[in-house]
Amino acid sequence: MLDRREFIKTTAAAAAVLPTFNILKAGHHKEFKVHQFTEGEKQHWMGYYDKWQTDLTGRYAVGNQVDMIFRSPSAQDTLKIGLIDLEDDNKWKTIGTSTAWGWQQGCMLQFIPGSSEEVIWNDHNAGNGFLSKVYNINTGKTRTLPRAIYTLSPDGKFALCVDFDRLQFYRPGYGYPTKKPADFTIASPEDQGIYKMDLKTGKSEMILSYDTISKLPGFPTDVSEYYHWFNHLLVNPSSTRFIFLNRSRPVPSPDEMRDFVKENPDWRMPGFGSQYVTRAITANVDGSDLYALNDSGNFSHFIWKGDDVITAWAAAEDTRKAAFYEFPDKTKDYTMLSREAMPANGHNTYVPGTNYEWILNDTYPRTSKRLQDLYLYHVPSNRRVDLGAFHSPPVFKGEWRCDLHPRCDQAGKRVFFDSTHNGERRQMYWIDISSVVG
Repeated sequence: MLDRREFIKTTAAAAAVLPTFNILKAGHHKEFKVHQFTEGEKQHWMGYYDKWQTDLTGRYAVGNQVDMIFRSPSAQDTLKIGLIDLEDDNKWKTIGTSTAWGWQQGCMLQFIPGSSEEVIWNDHNAGNGFLSKVYNINTGKTRTLPRAIYTLSPDGKFALCVDFDRLQFYRPGYGYPTKKPADFTIASPEDQGIYKMDLKTGKSEMILSYDTISKLPGFPTDVSEYYHWFNHLLVNPSSTRFIFLNRSRPVPSPDEMRDFVKENPDWRMPGFGSQYVTRAITANVDGSDLYALNDSGNFSHFIWKGDDVITAWAAAEDTRKAAFYEFPDKTKDYTMLSREAMPANGHNTYVPGTNYEWILNDTYPRTSKRLQDLYLYHVPSNRRVDLGAFHSPPVFKGEWRCDLHPRCDQAGKRVFFDSTHNGERRQMYWIDISSVVG
């Protein structure tokens, strides 16, 4: 008989948990065991789906810890950073703190690609503003870099960075709160934008400005006078090119946008309709060779498939039909993936070591039961394997919702995810998928 601790950590298909957690069976009729590796009164989660949560060996995982709160974080809310030993009873070791975080992407916590020693996350210092910390799990030493990171290059050499205070103003929940006064009424500044920072030296340079991107031609709507920001940057596997979303609207704040729509009932924005317009753009990692990959106005979660193709939930420019597509870089071509197997927007990645054949994905809460699906999709055979459906209590909504944000370990053998299905608080879980992906 399982004791209480083991019951919590290895959520099983028992009657006691059926009301909030349904394990779905895969094609080979094997139930997937769900292992919980954080617990307690605090909330624990990782954040975004496109980062390495585990080291190269798969022994250590990282995570965030914070009190039970249901609001936007303030500049005074401190997050604890933990290193978790998955091979020693999931022992948690606090390795740092952060006051630069949000519910969706945490503090950009992750292992630096190619390293089993260094963990990086964002923080804020009253004197120096937003920055990043690098912790060595072997030596216990921490070094500081002068900019907060958005994404890391797969070769582990550099980070791409944005202005997180501007991002928070235009897209609350994705930037960080700060007491620093800033003027965000400049629609497209010439001296702010995307920065490239060396992860060893901390040297950085701006590679792309808001002003430059506002003038990129080709969009159906003239956005040159709109208020611009950058979101969701991701570097390709060879670390030579990156994709990002340029979002903009005709007035600065979300509140002003709501008033603008009320006062202009006939006005419509492509894509999202009332909040902002989205352009998906690719560029070399020095900011050159810009290409507007998708100008439909609707482009959401994406991942690189090799160096030259992006797989994304988006609308094709000529059909405006939202689905998962493969978009070859620097072309207007596209291929739609199965709408039956992957019918809804989710956080998609490719399982490592499967030659881009297996996609890992999730869904937002569906139906009145608020179940979030977690599944694998095999592209060549058009086969979907469901790993589970996880209940999200109604209190987790809006900015402080808890998406599953599934991510694999670096060997592609386990799926890690955040969930609120057990005890109505964020905790972290993993599932062994080696029997499926081989």
